[in-house]
Formats: sequence, C-alpha cells, structure tokens
Amino acid sequence: MLAKSGTTIGILVALALGLAINAGPAASGLPQASADDGVPAFHAAPPTAPLPVTLEPTLFANALAQNAYGVAARVKKLLYQQPCYCHCDRSQGHGSLLDCFAGKHASVCDVCIREGFYTYEQSRKGKSAAQIRAGIEKGEWNQVDLSKYQTPLPTK
Repeated sequence: MLAKSGTTIGILVALALGLAINAGPAASGLPQASADDGVPAFHAAPPTAPLPVTLEPTLFANALAQNAYGVAARVKKLLYQQPCYCHCDRSQGHGSLLDCFAGKHASVCDVCIREGFYTYEQSRKGKSAAQIRAGIEKGEWNQVDLSKYQTPLPTK
C-alpha cells in the first residue's frame, strides 16, 4: 500500500511540475528584450506572430477606458514594443504594454492608460517604436492630458 501511495504522489508531483512549466507566457509571448536597469519587460522588435486581440471598448462603461482600448487596437504592434511602468511584468507576468490591453488590467490602471495614449499620440507624430519607448522610459507619458479622452473619440 505504501509503494502505491508513493507512486501516486510521484505522479501528482510530476503533473504539477508539468502544469507549472507549461503555464505559458503572457498573451504577447515572452519578452524578446528586457533591460536590467529597472526598465519593465518589452519586445525590442516588431512581432513575428499574430498578436492577441485587445478587448472591445464597449466592454467598459467609462469613456476614458473605451477610448484607451479603442486606440490600443490601432497601435497594437507599437504597444507590443513598449514597457509598462506599473510593473505588471512582475505582478502579472506581462511581456509588454500590449498585454495590459489584452485583458481588463489597463481599464483600472492610470499608468497603462497614459502610456497607451502616449504611444498613440507619438505614433500619429510619426515616431518609431524605439523613439516612443525612449519617451516612455523618460516618463513623458505622465504628461498626457487625459481630459481630451473623457468623451468618446471618433471611430477612425
């Protein structure tokens, strides 16, 4: 009976280890680059695989979250290459700012929302992902005026 119990425990431990190892990365995959100088996880290059879908803006009651998710859908490839300074890479396993918008996290996080709008605004000025990332790392996202996003934006 003891040998049978030991075998059962061994099988359960092996299964638990297998589940832990195969739990999988965040929605946007493992970060391809992450600085060791306090910069949160991000991807240094554009995606090579399909990206996760951002949540539908209509899932949220307030205009700020709706607008944040609406613009996030427009700049997914850029969000994939940006760090998120709420440090959700540590707390939630996110691989980039895009992961915040693939779930509900960004809807309740001022940092994610500001960084998302910053990425969108800078992309409209013709900035590259690397230039946007440099601005995010400098904290320029703190200067985003959220008041202009309190009413619904045009759909395109």
